[in-house]
Amino acid sequence: MHERGHTRRAFLAGVGTAVAGSLAGCQSGFDPLASTSLDEFAATQFRQGLLNQGYTDRAIPASVEKAWELPTNHGDHTAAKGSPVLAPSGDLVVADDTGRVRAVSTDGEVRWATTITQAGRGSHGTAAIANETAYVGAYDGALSALDLATGKRRWRTDLGDAIGASPTYYNGVLYVAVEHAAPSGSVAAVDAATGSVQWRDSRPTNHPHSTVALDREGGRLLFGSNDGHVYAWSFPDLERAWTHDTGGDVKAPIAVADGLAIVPSWAGTVTALDVEDGAVEWEFEADADLMCAPAVDSGTVYVGSHDDNLYAIALDSGEERWRFDTGGWVIGSAVATPDHVLVGSYTSTLYALDRESGDVAWAVDNRGHVTSAPLVTDDAVYYTERAVDGEADRPGSLYKLTA
Repeated sequence: MHERGHTRRAFLAGVGTAVAGSLAGCQSGFDPLASTSLDEFAATQFRQGLLNQGYTDRAIPASVEKAWELPTNHGDHTAAKGSPVLAPSGDLVVADDTGRVRAVSTDGEVRWATTITQAGRGSHGTAAIANETAYVGAYDGALSALDLATGKRRWRTDLGDAIGASPTYYNGVLYVAVEHAAPSGSVAAVDAATGSVQWRDSRPTNHPHSTVALDREGGRLLFGSNDGHVYAWSFPDLERAWTHDTGGDVKAPIAVADGLAIVPSWAGTVTALDVEDGAVEWEFEADADLMCAPAVDSGTVYVGSHDDNLYAIALDSGEERWRFDTGGWVIGSAVATPDHVLVGSYTSTLYALDRESGDVAWAVDNRGHVTSAPLVTDDAVYYTERAVDGEADRPGSLYKLTA
C-alpha cells in the first residue's frame, strides 16, 4: 500500500461544513489528476486499496482466542456490515448500522463516537482514512468527513437517498456509488477537502451499492448495480466506456487483477471481464446467488455464495480449485493472507482456511452473522457481525482475536 508521509491537519482545520444537492446527468471539466494539497493515497480503505483485491501481506496466528468484544450493530438488514479499519493513529475506526462512527483503541476503549445519521439502517460502509480524516457514507444518502482525532464532523454532503457502498479515495477525491428513488442511481466524485461534488454520472440504475474499483493502469473506474450491470468509465477523463449485463444483481465490490474485473452476481455466476472493453473472459457457475466481496491474490479468486460454499477459482481460466462448505450463507468479504483466506458465514462462524487446500486452520464461533471484512494487523484479527434477528439484547459485536 502506498501513502504520503505528511499530514494535512493545518490545511483541513479551516474546512467548514459543505452541503451539496443531488445533481443529475454527467458533468465534465473535472480533472481528477489535478494537483491537490491532500494525500494521494488513502492510509487505508475498504478491500485494502483501489482494486478491491482484499489481500493483506500480514500472516494470521496459528490459533486464536477472543481478547474482547464491543457491542456494535443492532439492525437485522441482511446487507454486509461495515468493516473495521486501522487508522495511522493506532485506533480502529468502524461505522455501524445505528448511525455511529467510533474510534476504538486496540484495547477496546471507545475514544470517540459520532452519530452521522438517524436513518434506520445507519451505515453499512467502511471508512476511507486519509488527510487525518475518516470518510464514510450512510443510508440517508450523505457522505461525511470526520476529524480522526476528535470525531468532529468537517463536512457533510447530501448525494442521494442512500449510500450503501464504501467510498474509494484517490488523490484528494472520493468516488462513491449512490442510490436514488425510482429506483435509480449515480456515481459521484467528491472533493475530500470541501465535500463539493466535482463530477456526477446518473447512468447506473436500481440502487447501486457496489464499492467503486479504480484501475489506474487499465484506465478504468467501475462498479456494479442492482440492475445487473457492470458500469465502466475511462480514467482519468471519466467518459462512459462500457457496460455488461450479468443477468442478476451485482451487489458486491468488483475486484480487479491482471486486467480482469471479477464480478459476483445474483445470477449465480462469477464473471471475469476484460477491463478495457468488458469482453467476457470466463464465467464460473455456483449453485446460488453471489454477493460476497472476492479476494484475489497469486492467480486465485476466493469468493463465497448463498449456496454456503467458499470457492477457490483459477484467475486465468475460471476453473474451480476447491470449495469449502461453511454451513451458511457467505455474503460478506473474503480476505486473503499469505497462507490463509478468512471468511465469515451465517453460521455465526469466522473461518481461517488454508489457501492451497481449503482445509480449516481454525474457526471461531460468534453470536451473530459474520459479514464484515476481517482486518488483520501485526498481532490481531478484528471483525464485526450483524445482530441476530435485530434483537435489542443481542447486538452484533466488534471482536478482537489474538494468538
